[in-house]
Amino acid sequence: MTSRVMAAAAAVLFASAAILAQGGRPASPAGTSATQVGGKYDTSGAEPVYRGGKWIEITYGRPIKRGRDLFAGTGEGYGKGVNPDAPVWRAGANVSTQLKTEVPLVLNGKTIAPGTYTLFIDLKPNNWTLIVSTWKAATTFDPKNDSAKTGEVFGAYGYTPAKDVVRAPMKVSTLPFAVDQLTWNFTDMTDAGGSLTIMWDKTVASVPFKVQM
Repeated sequence: MTSRVMAAAAAVLFASAAILAQGGRPASPAGTSATQVGGKYDTSGAEPVYRGGKWIEITYGRPIKRGRDLFAGTGEGYGKGVNPDAPVWRAGANVSTQLKTEVPLVLNGKTIAPGTYTLFIDLKPNNWTLIVSTWKAATTFDPKNDSAKTGEVFGAYGYTPAKDVVRAPMKVSTLPFAVDQLTWNFTDMTDAGGSLTIMWDKTVASVPFKVQM
């Protein structure tokens, strides 16, 4: 654990230096993907207005590939290009990836109540698992943080399965092109549901979900 904390602290210091070297622009900019379900266009007024919709949103850091071999390796060494020393992958960069939903969602047969959750991915060769958790996302890295006491993690450091809400197997496929900057999105959406989808390099992984209105 000590070596992990030291490595994380070094990474944060390196990232801070990198930001300064880039003139204040972060190496992994913050990103947002959002969708809205259940609303209707009201055309009774002077201008059409979308009313009654519920938002589902993912906020995350967006690392750029920068020539790395991201999902190489076998066995325990798989995925170390993106997740060298945390127990699971934050599926983004910097602050933990978060799912915010105003409507109940059903993933892998489990209903998730409206609220804010953290997302992680357990990486195994051709076997990715999405983790929805109630760990709170710490906004800054603190090497002295005891996640068991604070209930907060930065990225995936300090993560344990204790706060898992649901784990869902992901469909992993190969893209016909390469995505340079990690991207989360909502795909195949209808008011009944869709998929949470992550793309990076030539890998795409997704989990279907249903919406309970």
